[in-house]
Amino acid sequence: MLSKISMIKRGIDILFSLIGLICLFPFFIFISFFIFITSKGGVFFVQLRVGKNNKDFKLYKFRTMFLNSDNKGLLTVGNNDKRITKLGYYLRKNKLDEFPQLINVLNGTMSIVGPRPEVRKYVNLYNSEQKSILDVKPGITDFASLMYYNENEILANSVNPEQTYINEIMPIKLELNKQYINEMSLFTDLKIIFKTFIKLINS
Repeated sequence: MLSKISMIKRGIDILFSLIGLICLFPFFIFISFFIFITSKGGVFFVQLRVGKNNKDFKLYKFRTMFLNSDNKGLLTVGNNDKRITKLGYYLRKNKLDEFPQLINVLNGTMSIVGPRPEVRKYVNLYNSEQKSILDVKPGITDFASLMYYNENEILANSVNPEQTYINEIMPIKLELNKQYINEMSLFTDLKIIFKTFIKLINS
């Protein structure tokens, strides 16, 4: 049953990502141009994340931080994080920096809907039960993404953002990831996509 759902998801992923990349291509060019002229560095931010079967893959985003800012910490703390460029602030606020992940969906390393992929540092903290979420492809959006849509603002109010993330936010996210896997279906995916779209409009 799970393999059948996976086949249907893959077909939908290919269709949606192709349509998305074609329709959004002018925006890709526009955003890329302004990233290029407003700050030093490449247009894309490429980071290793952990995907299905606990394998690393390259995740693509539009670059929203100054060059090498990820060396100063993996978590983004609030919209006033000094590492974020002025253009990056608006890209993050409207989730436009996530658009290039459609490339990940098309190449099969991600799905439209699925548990958000983590960096290896945090995956190494998972217990054996939590690692079960690595049995499915990670996604652009999921239940946890909806609940923690403004996660960086929560972390901005923390005395120790990383500990808050590890001890408070991450465990809840992982429970929501397991909930998604238990409820995984075409209907569930469409429901999450719809709710994500509403979030984007209202943000």
